Amino acid sequence: MSKKTYRQAINEGLVQEMHRDPSVILIGEDVAGGAGAGGDVDAWGGPMAVTKGLLSEFGPKRVLDTPISEAAYMGLAIGAAASGLRPVADLMFNDFIGVCFDQIVNQAAKYRYMYGGQDRIPLTVRTMIGAGLGISSQHSQCLYPVFSYFAGLKVVIPSGPYDAKGLLASAIRDDDPVIFCEHKMLYEMVEEVPDEPYAIPFGEAKFVREGEDVTIVALSRMVHIAMEAAESLAKEGIGCEVIDPRTTTPLDTESIIESVEETGRLVIVDEAGPRCGMASEIAAVVAEEAFSALNAPIIKVTPPYTPIPAAPNLEKLYIPDAGQVITAVHKVMGRE
Repeated sequence: MSKKTYRQAINEGLVQEMHRDPSVILIGEDVAGGAGAGGDVDAWGGPMAVTKGLLSEFGPKRVLDTPISEAAYMGLAIGAAASGLRPVADLMFNDFIGVCFDQIVNQAAKYRYMYGGQDRIPLTVRTMIGAGLGISSQHSQCLYPVFSYFAGLKVVIPSGPYDAKGLLASAIRDDDPVIFCEHKMLYEMVEEVPDEPYAIPFGEAKFVREGEDVTIVALSRMVHIAMEAAESLAKEGIGCEVIDPRTTTPLDTESIIESVEETGRLVIVDEAGPRCGMASEIAAVVAEEAFSALNAPIIKVTPPYTPIPAAPNLEKLYIPDAGQVITAVHKVMGRE
């Protein structure tokens, strides 16, 4: 087992799945370094260099640069999936979903259902989420709640390198369309990751930390914010159980409810907005199915209901931090 960054783990996962299955292809803008634009071939490998090296290893028939038209290449990917290939389509920023919304949510998501299971769409859409780089509202959102709304899509939000590689393998092997959300602030995160291929099943939450006083459910980068808060709270004698759902569709509600029934308190930390987000959904599920176990109201820790600012000082205020999580835990513990 070697230490790898989030970026390296995803790259290795792609390489291994492309070797394992010749029907896996990669499609997107600059995934091959903008090979049609002159200059060095395979120079970039996407804006975060995640696919760097794949063109030289698999060639231009399996690693395809596309024009800047999400509608066109997402349609191409869906057609390829329906025809027997397993495309991995790179939607550079999840904010660009609006450009190919119909292709993903009205075609890919519904295709298998509308044809009575007679065909399938084994498509993986890799996309970047999250704020932190100061690149403003149109490149910094967390839109996994939007994808999670549509029946027929599976939605994956890995919080670290180990999960990223294992969940990506499951995504590529799945016969349904999967939205694979990579947080741009995690690409440099380092963790021990097996060198050999492995797959992590969807719908199985990870218990990141054990605790008996408060359940904290956190998603993507917020898992690390929650862990920072939990470590600080432990010094006060407050034990926080931190749960990472890993996938929002399917969502492991059973594990969350089981934890809340033990702790009696729930704090949800989500970088997506406060309205109609995963924090609201998880809170609703627990309120419906485990209300009698609650010893305090559920608290959501989310950004404000506003577009994401580009100014670094304002963006820092926008993103939930450990201090806010600590305040929320104090409140549910009655220690305000």
